[in-house]
Amino acid sequence: MTDQAVDTSGPAKAPGTEEPSGAAPPRFFGRERELKALRADIERAGLDTLAGRKAPRARVLLIAGRPGSGRSALAEELAGALTGTDAAGAAASATGALPWAVPGTGSGDYPDGVLRVGLTDPGGERVPTERSAGEILGLLGVAVPPGADQDELSAMVREALAVRRLVLLLDDAADAEQVDPLLPENPDCLVLATATGPLTGIPDVRPCTLGGLEKGAAVRLLARAIGQVRITVDPRTAEALAEECGGQPAALALVGGLLAAHPMASVADVAGQLHELPDSGEQPTGARPLARVFRLVHDSLPQAAARILRLLALAPAGLADAHTASALAGCSVSAARSTLDDFVKLGLLRTDGAAHPQYAVPGCLAPMLLALLEDRDRPGEIQLARARMLERTVRRLQACRAVTEPEGSTARRKLAGLPRSLRFPSAEEAGAWLRVRQPALLASARLAVADGELDTLARRLVAALVRALAAHRGTEEAAPELYGLHGLVLDVALRRELPREQAAALLNLADLDARTGRTREALTRYRAALDAGKAAKDLYATGRAMESVGGAYEELGDYHRAADWYGRALSQRLTQGERADEARLYGRLGAVHTYAGRYGDALRNWRAAASGHRRLGDPAAQARALSEAARVQEYAGRPHDSLQTCREAVELARRAGDVRLQAALQLRLADTLDRLGDPAAAGLHRGAADRLLGEEAPAYEIRSASTEK
Repeated sequence: MTDQAVDTSGPAKAPGTEEPSGAAPPRFFGRERELKALRADIERAGLDTLAGRKAPRARVLLIAGRPGSGRSALAEELAGALTGTDAAGAAASATGALPWAVPGTGSGDYPDGVLRVGLTDPGGERVPTERSAGEILGLLGVAVPPGADQDELSAMVREALAVRRLVLLLDDAADAEQVDPLLPENPDCLVLATATGPLTGIPDVRPCTLGGLEKGAAVRLLARAIGQVRITVDPRTAEALAEECGGQPAALALVGGLLAAHPMASVADVAGQLHELPDSGEQPTGARPLARVFRLVHDSLPQAAARILRLLALAPAGLADAHTASALAGCSVSAARSTLDDFVKLGLLRTDGAAHPQYAVPGCLAPMLLALLEDRDRPGEIQLARARMLERTVRRLQACRAVTEPEGSTARRKLAGLPRSLRFPSAEEAGAWLRVRQPALLASARLAVADGELDTLARRLVAALVRALAAHRGTEEAAPELYGLHGLVLDVALRRELPREQAAALLNLADLDARTGRTREALTRYRAALDAGKAAKDLYATGRAMESVGGAYEELGDYHRAADWYGRALSQRLTQGERADEARLYGRLGAVHTYAGRYGDALRNWRAAASGHRRLGDPAAQARALSEAARVQEYAGRPHDSLQTCREAVELARRAGDVRLQAALQLRLADTLDRLGDPAAAGLHRGAADRLLGEEAPAYEIRSASTEK
């Protein structure tokens, strides 16, 4: 989370203040000495160079300082200067801990621009390396395989950065273990890391340690917030106020916002109030100025607004919108939005400035907000506010998915019954909301599951989020997020001993494992799902798991075990009279017997599959099954039987009106006739296929029933 930029957009100008004429005021103040030292450190010969070796990886520059010291703003300023881009402007338009990228100009030392990811959540928790790596890959436009572990994703990051020349900004690192797996093995890249202290363990890194701003820069920052006039009338007091703030940019921004919101208050009044506030002995000396300023600003708020501010400590990932604040506080959406906008002017929040804005709590304020919430609000009220927020999120997600359903559907009728403020006017707007809010929604799911006391709400939230992502992005594109969500469902199911939910989550996770080539991991999960399904006496889950175990063995080439498990699944389906599943499983058995060279068993199963599709009234599927039977007959050295079976399949395809299937079967007939030594008849069938599809028609592949689920 970015601590607090020295200044980004600035609060609304107070009456009676002036802006300097000419160019727009700068976003960044001071730190000239630090910027010069960091630039020099880039060119400094490292230990490898001194030893006569080429640097094996990117140079790492470390900016160390307390939260609120402006370390993130300094890193953004340096990154922008090195790449010739407006990285500080990107930070201003971004929200909270969200990753962002600024494309490069195509020239200079780092023509590919800047990437930024945060390594610490607003609540102070370390961001797992796999999540940070996934964010970097997302910024680079590289697809993230669902369920990939830290080592795989770190390797993908290094591979992607090996061909780029950019600045990677790793913000708020807890230790070297977070940074090291993300370092590019490419000396043409540069890594800027911010942290509270040194990153012991990464060689050849000298921290640039930040204290307070110099007096002149601190006063200019105050003037940017409240206007030069109020500084000019009492410059000594302005300097004293800056000293009370410890020169910390975050504290100066807050006190500037307070003065801007109270134009009749003098700088001396606020400096005196701040001076009289006692320090908390529990806090380190360097953290006390920001804590006192924050307490002063909080206590100046009306009671209702102060309560909303404290409750924002519960906002997932430190990100809130008007609905989040409304649900937390139990007030109207419009009142919540107005209050959030007031907080932005005070410097308590940042916003992206969109039509439906999202607000972020600065990382340096998040721990103080949480401490204040726990000190001044009852635990029962806090839990009720959290439950209200999750319930509102569930309803918004339900509306987000329902708007994609056809008019007149049950989902659309339910949607019409929701309050207007919860609905979306179109699927496009719902998709845009889901895209913007996705980091907060995923954080909501993680926090709800971790809470442990709201498991029913957590399960509803995860289910609603899975459906919304699938509806708007599709299961393939959203697979990495869905993998994590299914893992959360499994956590709750194990904690609450819910075997039916365990089976469902394990099946979903195993399917994603199988889709990404982790077949053995998928097999382990399928077998665990089978055990859970049996414990729940869930026939669907057990049948599905047995078939999937067979599929995993088939993928591994163990056709004997695959046939055994398909047979078990088929036996269960036969007792339940599920004809469509029976026909499919006969086909899967036919396929594995074919692969194993057991042609008699294969032919019997393909014939049984064809009979099943006939009873279901599906002539196209029956034709495909007969086509596979004809293939088996040919493998078994019975070409005349194969020819007759293939002709039956052609007639069925004709009845089904499937032109492409007819053409494919005609080509198969032609191949068989060629092998029987009848090229003239083979030519007739090829001509028939050409007439069906045309000379330029693409080839049609008959899919084995073994590939259909």
